[in-house]
Amino acid sequence: MRRPALYSRSSRADTGADNPAHPPPAEAGATAAAAQSQTAATPLPSRSSRFTRYLALHQFRLLWTVVALLSLMLALSLSGALHPAARILTQKDINAAVLKTLETTVLPSPAVKAYDAIIPSVVRVVGLGKPSKDKAGEEHSDRSVGTGVVITDKGVILTNLHVVQGAETIKVTFSDGMESTATISGAQPENDLAVLQAHTIPDDMIAATLRSTADLAPGDQVVAVGYPFGIGPSASSGIISGLKRTFRSPEGKQPMTNLIQFDAAANPGNSGGPLVTMDGEVIGIVTAIYNPNQQRSFVGIGFAVPIENAAAAAGMTPF
Repeated sequence: MRRPALYSRSSRADTGADNPAHPPPAEAGATAAAAQSQTAATPLPSRSSRFTRYLALHQFRLLWTVVALLSLMLALSLSGALHPAARILTQKDINAAVLKTLETTVLPSPAVKAYDAIIPSVVRVVGLGKPSKDKAGEEHSDRSVGTGVVITDKGVILTNLHVVQGAETIKVTFSDGMESTATISGAQPENDLAVLQAHTIPDDMIAATLRSTADLAPGDQVVAVGYPFGIGPSASSGIISGLKRTFRSPEGKQPMTNLIQFDAAANPGNSGGPLVTMDGEVIGIVTAIYNPNQQRSFVGIGFAVPIENAAAAAGMTPF
């Protein structure tokens, strides 16, 4: 007797009665035929169909597992559990960072910082004499060139008296190029100082910062800023060579006292300019250079009036 198929329907099992080549089985086989007929009427699911359902169910469970895992990771991330605790910086870490910065960064020199701080307050001062004609009939006027420093934002300027004394017209040029006439509003002949008032000033006028000389000492670094021989603004750096010096210029009628001696280069034209610290703060007004040979050139010794004396000429007592 032929065995019925288990996983696919056999058309032969259903059409045996109508097939003349295969007559119906005997009665003894009727029960088996009936069973075969019942099996054919209710087919079993195929192997591929059951595998497909199994795979779909497995994928569905895997998907939900992944979703659950991602949800857990998100919750842990929001709670900070996946982030390592921030390490506390130590002094050693800070020192290492500072050292690395110093090794890889080119810092400006102290003189550069001093110059940048004071330059907005430095002015070029020109004193013009009464116009006259020479033998050729050409008109000209005597002129002297020096430096000044703005000490208030109203345009009050300190300079040397010998730069502007006897001038018919005084002109000042500010750091931004603006020019103005000025008049003498005060003087201190014993220290060769003059106080100027500019008639017009820049809108953003910046006054210099004045600093007490009480704690100065020989060896302190200084910068002199001005217009030596009319060239500038120019800067030169050096140190304080001495304090409380006395100096009498060749044309001076009386000696100047309590002067700051310094070795930053100064020449004619530096007169009236500021002597500043490395912070760009004014400690003195350059007033004279030592000229043993009357050459009017720098030989390594310059003198400045302490800012306390200079400010007094303008009626100020800053310290």
